[in-house]
Amino acid sequence: MNESLSQRIKRLRKAKGMSQAQLAEACGWKSQSRVGNYEVGTREPTLADIASMAAALGVDQSELLLNSPAPEPTAAPERSMVDLVKQMLAKSGKGFSEEARRRLLAAAEEPQPSNVIEADFSRPGLVGDEVWIAHYDVRASMGGGQSAHDFPELLKDIRVSPSHLRELGVEFEEHFHLKLVTGWGQSMEPTIKHRDPLIVNINVREFVGDGIYLFVWDDLLYIKRLQVADEEHFEMISDNPRHKDRLIRRDMTYIQARVLLVWNAHLV
Repeated sequence: MNESLSQRIKRLRKAKGMSQAQLAEACGWKSQSRVGNYEVGTREPTLADIASMAAALGVDQSELLLNSPAPEPTAAPERSMVDLVKQMLAKSGKGFSEEARRRLLAAAEEPQPSNVIEADFSRPGLVGDEVWIAHYDVRASMGGGQSAHDFPELLKDIRVSPSHLRELGVEFEEHFHLKLVTGWGQSMEPTIKHRDPLIVNINVREFVGDGIYLFVWDDLLYIKRLQVADEEHFEMISDNPRHKDRLIRRDMTYIQARVLLVWNAHLV
């Protein structure tokens, strides 16, 4: 089975009969959104978090790290953490830099009293000034709303230059906060056209000023311009004058990211 890490987390959670909230609670996390982010692939878990989830789900860490079920104890000799990390890097570590690989292997070789290795999986490997950002199969509606995926499929990685993006006026702190999604519909024309790929900043999870956001409202996923209307409402604005603007409750609007750039280099 060719599964991503996010798909394995969700499959094993469901097989255990646990909700996202129950898994988060079993791991000692305050919010189920952490599990949700791991399952949609907007964040990569550290090995410490993988260990916590494996313990809560009653599986070996290798069953989450590797794209195959964990071996039965009698089927093969127990593999060391170094072997597991090497196998994980061989299968899924193409985007890791040499420095990240070295740190992971060094951490795996050190004695681990709690059998947990702390590591940061969130930074894609650098290629000169260029970095890889994930293009996810997320279609956010610029019309009547799209049903949000339980987990998005990773279509491919896109190579970009952070310095060039900043020269274009794109503002972000870290390149690994950037993802690519697809706009769907005509309500944001001419700013964003139907099927335009969009660079978004997933580190922006709340309203930070007038702009175009990727957000969930009424259980549907939208890309629209948001402005504060009053203390209780946002104004959801379409750039296409043929589509009506509307007021939506702020406490029922869940911002997922801020839209920064249309892939045709049109800054928003």
